[in-house]
Amino acid sequence: MNSKIELILATDLDGTFLSPDLNTITSDLYKTIKDNRNNIILIFVTGRGYESIISLLDDPSLPVPDYIIADVGSTVLKRQGEVFIPVMPLQNEIAAKWPGREVILNSITDITGLQIQEVPQERRCSFFYENETVLSEVKNIGNALGLTILTSADKYLDFLPMGVSKGNSLMQLLKLEGLPENKVLVAGDTLNDLSLMQAGYRGVVVNNGELALKEAINLQNSKRKALKIYMAQETGPSGILEAINHYKFNKNLGELEETNEAAYGTADLVIVYHRQPFDEVKQGKTYARQQPKSPNGILPTLLGFFAEGKKGAWVAWSQQDSRNPANFEVNVAVDQKKYPNLITSRVALTAHDVNLFYKQFSKESFWPIIFSFPERASFKEEHWLHFCEINQLFAERTAAVAAHGATIWIHDYNLWMTPAYLRDLRPDLKISFFHHTAFPCADIFNILPWKGQIVASLLKCDYVGFHIPRYVENFIDVVRSNVPTQILEKEFCAPTYLTYGCALGVEEMTRKIQTPYGIMGVGAHPVGIDNTRIENISRAPETRTLIDTLLREAKGRKVILSVERLDYVKGPIEKMLAYEEFLAQHPEWHEKVIMLNIVTPATPGMEIYKATREKLDQVVGRINGRFSHVDWTPVRYFYRALPFEELIAFYVASDIAWITPLRDGLNLVCKEYVSAKSASKTSGVLVLSEFAGAAVELKGAVLTNPYDETSLIQGLVTALTLDEQESEFRMLALAQRVKEYDVNAWGDDFLKFREFETQK
Repeated sequence: MNSKIELILATDLDGTFLSPDLNTITSDLYKTIKDNRNNIILIFVTGRGYESIISLLDDPSLPVPDYIIADVGSTVLKRQGEVFIPVMPLQNEIAAKWPGREVILNSITDITGLQIQEVPQERRCSFFYENETVLSEVKNIGNALGLTILTSADKYLDFLPMGVSKGNSLMQLLKLEGLPENKVLVAGDTLNDLSLMQAGYRGVVVNNGELALKEAINLQNSKRKALKIYMAQETGPSGILEAINHYKFNKNLGELEETNEAAYGTADLVIVYHRQPFDEVKQGKTYARQQPKSPNGILPTLLGFFAEGKKGAWVAWSQQDSRNPANFEVNVAVDQKKYPNLITSRVALTAHDVNLFYKQFSKESFWPIIFSFPERASFKEEHWLHFCEINQLFAERTAAVAAHGATIWIHDYNLWMTPAYLRDLRPDLKISFFHHTAFPCADIFNILPWKGQIVASLLKCDYVGFHIPRYVENFIDVVRSNVPTQILEKEFCAPTYLTYGCALGVEEMTRKIQTPYGIMGVGAHPVGIDNTRIENISRAPETRTLIDTLLREAKGRKVILSVERLDYVKGPIEKMLAYEEFLAQHPEWHEKVIMLNIVTPATPGMEIYKATREKLDQVVGRINGRFSHVDWTPVRYFYRALPFEELIAFYVASDIAWITPLRDGLNLVCKEYVSAKSASKTSGVLVLSEFAGAAVELKGAVLTNPYDETSLIQGLVTALTLDEQESEFRMLALAQRVKEYDVNAWGDDFLKFREFETQK
């Protein structure tokens, strides 16, 4: 027995240890337990089945229990390392008294007014009952089978092994484990917690407790004056903390008083993004800030929300020589003229932090799972712990700058754990999260060793957004495979999105769900582009000059354009192999086509792409060596990052954009191509992988399956032979969507989440 034990808290979960009001701050009790783990033993005593408790243990804000008494006392477990094992021989003794579920179901077939609860449970059979008239007959059956009947809330009844209850199992556990009974505090809120209150220990009924429980305790006290039960003025966890202070369990523990209200910042809107809204370049021992070079318009769009003097903050990392660099400015102005009340609030990370957190762990563990290449994933627990540590830093910085009730907009999978830490620090905040990547189906996502923690973190948000409905539904399936989930609201996807005939199509999309963490909204918001910028670039004299040069060099040939970042998920090798086979099968197109293959190198340090680069170089070299003529080279290969202005010229000069990723969250290249074509009033055809998120949004593209070489070739041939009238019809449909739902519309649409009625 641990002589340092000062408190054994045996508590019911729902409504007691878990707050009945999801907006209530619950961190004080949890922090008290975490800060005194050597002196407090925590026991969950619940009617839930163990299976439904597992997901709760993934929530980093909750302290992990030392014991679990589940199924109203029928399941008794103790923590051993990272797992829970049955407490023996107590569990065997309980199991020996249980005749089995089928025996009970066969015995009550003639009773009307009973409806079984189909919930995960062991050695327990639960029903709803319509009125009390059935109870006498049910109790007779229970006696005949040697079972206990427990009722609660005037509508639930349980068949349990004889003598089994929350209170009795707790007494047996304490005796078996040699735990001091004088240190016990029991806590509950419903009538099925009465056996806990009758066990003889000090106890508390939280203020939201059922009247029936309070009346039963008062009745017993008036007769025996034996129960030591405190009626708390506070609800849920706050009521438990109140009782700990009332009984003076806190004499030898740490500070148990309610904490003061958190210190708030002044930012009403906080963007949390790994990237700062400016580029930072090291010059000697200092860093200089420059205008960002991002071509897709997301950064200026997000900055636009801080116009007109709105108070805001942008939380991002800044690479420094240490996490606590000398003279480091945490908060710096972004642009005092344009955004006088906007600061960048920075998290100082070392080069090691960035390499491990972003370039290595995120790309080697998460990236392959996100894009459904699990065979490429590798998992290291120490890297995960470092990832969580960085997310904690982001949460702390966000909590420090956010005003009371502020809107928080977190971006992308690198910050998956930030919502959990942030909700714990600041329950008052409105937290949203947007995924800029794909989101995989449940059987792929659940390969992640930390799936439960990630899901628990995302469910702390008020709203989670994705590019397209399919990713929303994949997320919902992941959530349902990890925690009990109720779908509250759905909507049809048509006509905005393709629903059939496309790999990522889906007919309906969930909009709101209820989980143990509260009500949360979800939705699809495909990122748009900056059409105005593209239009201005396409009309610039230097762009026209480059376009003329490209057309002159093409010599009247059909120009096929491929633009992608070096990444195996983009399918660069599969595309080039298909192009090689196209040339082999269709010699009539020799010297009539030219492929411009632009591949942007991966960020330095991304070793996982090295093999992809080597293989791609080999295939391109083989194609040109095999098919080139004196005045014709089938592939012009650009392995470098082209300036966005040059890229627009390539878009305008091309007849076909061949965009065929194996997977892609959305793909902005195809939208940029359509926008450039529309701005320049030139014709073109978009051949697009049906596994790119944009495929369900851009009606008018020629869809192709990048996993099927025949489909890739056929898509290219279709584009090459498409008549002008159909080509124009398709491009008009594409341009209409790209113009209507640009990057500004995307931002406005996402922030409408604040209109959702959610509860955390």
